Amino acid sequence: MANFKLNIADPQEKKCFKAEVKDSNGEPFMGLNIGEKIEGGKIGFEGYEFEITGGMDNCGFPMRRGILGIRKRITMYKGLGYRGGLPGIKKRKTVCGHKINERIAAVNLKVTKQGAKKLSEMLGKEEKPAQ
Repeated sequence: MANFKLNIADPQEKKCFKAEVKDSNGEPFMGLNIGEKIEGGKIGFEGYEFEITGGMDNCGFPMRRGILGIRKRITMYKGLGYRGGLPGIKKRKTVCGHKINERIAAVNLKVTKQGAKKLSEMLGKEEKPAQ
């Protein structure tokens, strides 16, 4: 059973959209890594192509590129998963691996190829008129 919340960034529209995939629609994500591309048709967005940019697991730990396994504690400088403090300060933080598995709760996506319809139309979000 694969349930994911999707955070979809659209650089062309400069907007972020939220969606949810459940059960069979979430299966195409299983086993993919950060940086890989996925066709939108597999998850209900015809004509689109997305790149996986990150995510987090069910406990809120961020996915980090280059980490094998499910979860690890690493010593890190300022970067993904640690905002940093004074220059040169390192800290041990817990992060999860770069491969999508059943423990991942949210997946971050970036649009790399646009479809015929706008994402706002597909997700049922109506645009507010400019004031």
